[in-house]
Amino acid sequence: QAQLVESGGGLVQSGGSLRLTCVGSGFTLSDVIMTWHRQAPGKAREWVATFAPGGATFYTDSVKGRFTASRDDAKNALYLQMDNLHLEDTAVYYCQNFASQLWGQGTQVTVSS
Repeated sequence: QAQLVESGGGLVQSGGSLRLTCVGSGFTLSDVIMTWHRQAPGKAREWVATFAPGGATFYTDSVKGRFTASRDDAKNALYLQMDNLHLEDTAVYYCQNFASQLWGQGTQVTVSS
């Protein structure tokens, strides 16, 4: 059974960094388009980043230059390195297998001033 499990969220001060991890099972992450999304309190879920099978990455404008997506094929894991975090980055972050629409359970990121 395919599954995605996120981890790495937490509380961090503005300007700090966190690295989120998304581990897949039941399928190979490098075969599919993987995406990161986030949902802030009271707001709709929004797309954050895409990691294509060939390694190309795409980011929403608000995180360009601050967030970096990467993948470890040996671990079947996807990462989101988040630097220079802003208050508005506070949200629950989710990874997704784009083709199958499989979502992880999410991990909370809270940025404090």
